[in-house]
Amino acid sequence: MYEQLNQVVREMTAPKQMFEIRETEVAGQVLKTWALAPPSLRELWLSTAGHSDKDYMVYQDERWTYNEAHDEVARIAGWLTANGVRQHDRVAIAMRNYPEWMLTYWALASIGAVSVGVNAWWVAEELRYGLEDSEVCMIICDRERLARFAEVRDQLPGVRAVAVRTDDIPEWATPWAEVLQAAPVIPEVTIDPEDDACIFYTSGTTGKPKGAQLTHRGCVNNVFSSLFATVSQMTAQGLIEGKEPSNPAEAGQQQPGAIIATPLFHVTANNAIAQVVTVSGGKMVHMYKWDAGEALRIIEEERITNFSGVPVMAREIINHPDFATRDTSSLRMLGGGGAPVQPDLTEKVMARGGNTMPAQGYGLTETSGMAASSWGIFLNDKPGSAGRVLPVFDAKAVDAEGNDLPVGETGEICLRGPQVIKGYLNRPEATAETIVDGWLHTGDIGFVDEDDFVFLVDRAKDMVLRGGENVYCTEVEVAIFKHDAVAEAAVFSVPDERLGEEVGAAVLPMADQELSAAALREFLADKLAPFKIPRYIWIMDTPLPRNASGKFVKRDLKDMLDIADAS
Repeated sequence: MYEQLNQVVREMTAPKQMFEIRETEVAGQVLKTWALAPPSLRELWLSTAGHSDKDYMVYQDERWTYNEAHDEVARIAGWLTANGVRQHDRVAIAMRNYPEWMLTYWALASIGAVSVGVNAWWVAEELRYGLEDSEVCMIICDRERLARFAEVRDQLPGVRAVAVRTDDIPEWATPWAEVLQAAPVIPEVTIDPEDDACIFYTSGTTGKPKGAQLTHRGCVNNVFSSLFATVSQMTAQGLIEGKEPSNPAEAGQQQPGAIIATPLFHVTANNAIAQVVTVSGGKMVHMYKWDAGEALRIIEEERITNFSGVPVMAREIINHPDFATRDTSSLRMLGGGGAPVQPDLTEKVMARGGNTMPAQGYGLTETSGMAASSWGIFLNDKPGSAGRVLPVFDAKAVDAEGNDLPVGETGEICLRGPQVIKGYLNRPEATAETIVDGWLHTGDIGFVDEDDFVFLVDRAKDMVLRGGENVYCTEVEVAIFKHDAVAEAAVFSVPDERLGEEVGAAVLPMADQELSAAALREFLADKLAPFKIPRYIWIMDTPLPRNASGKFVKRDLKDMLDIADAS
């Protein structure tokens, strides 16, 4: 079956084909790129005007056609320009998954400005840090984020605020309605493919989040990578099964549709879903918050074709009592990324029959989205795989000294391609450590097999992967140690059936000091986003185990602690 897949890949990437690959020099490196990918997100967005009266975005009882979205994007662009936002300026987007998120994103891309995606979970202090670090000139935010900005506004002079979906607007903020009254004018700008398109923050290994600089080249190549991933494996499956793949969207019988269920400040929702849907002339339905029953209603009523989120979402859809009664026949793909799709979930999707296929995507913020993908029978055949490496990427495993390992041997996964970020904003040391001679050191431990499929077995980084959110243990430890009563603390992952992993912490109080788990969580509430605060806390009465160098041995902690004893 992999011979047929290789054949399809060769044919689809050949000269003069839609997915033709050419070599391009990028930052001194000769890389494989998608030949037909436009040079910038501006051109990509403008090219979608031809979708005209098709539905583009749906939010509850509100709808936008492509024509309406293009008009509003032009008005936002016109207002931004009239209010001093210029090419390369940075503007923060801080809100839930409202349609205004994407409208603002496209407007900023169209004028060559840079979107700074703000984690909606950030507390006021985290927000202040992100806005200060990225040196934004403006924040566009909803009611909750506006309130947090108000707490730190005096520390951010010169940062203007625009208020979205709130009636309680202070005099220092501009109402969204005023923005939409501007003339619809997108200025002419020339955007270099290596210009920053957006900055997405990742949790920091040293206590502070890092701003990953995603370029226009990286983002548009990711769109093509995402399209290729599905189309190539779908076509190969059809060839193997001796039939044409069932794909009504390609035949014009059904508009592609997707649900925006994961946060738009992550590459999963923004780059791998929203941007791909847009280019495809598809429809995306924005969810205020995740609810499997509501997702099933949307799938039925909006005829959703693709659902991608973190795997727990797909599992909750299948296990929901409404699953048997809702019409989900429109679904062609059910899966996700941000965490491995467990083999039993793949089997459940395959077992339901029909046209729905399981899917798995692998990528990082640092790859601007998707670097590997597996779909349908290929995911079923290699259920433990994170996916086949996309043809514009090179992949390898290296040992602790950085030496290349043979195929099938386990080491740190490294990736090279046009989607790798420019670097981390204001972090030259972190950039140099992570990107070496063009190779991105992912921090994931695994191997690449003979068919170019990636398998992950562990993580080199001290990190908890909680339902698609990366929580770096050091960041949480730094916050815990700010408590005067804490003598020792170690943060680590705890297995969780729903989210994959949860945050755990073992804490030794100072001698003669009392400290409860509840008091510690209360202390952390204004220092960490809620998903970073440990769900499981063990208050210890003996010192934490250490190795010869004095470091806490977290593996030993995990072995000695019983989850039943946690608070």
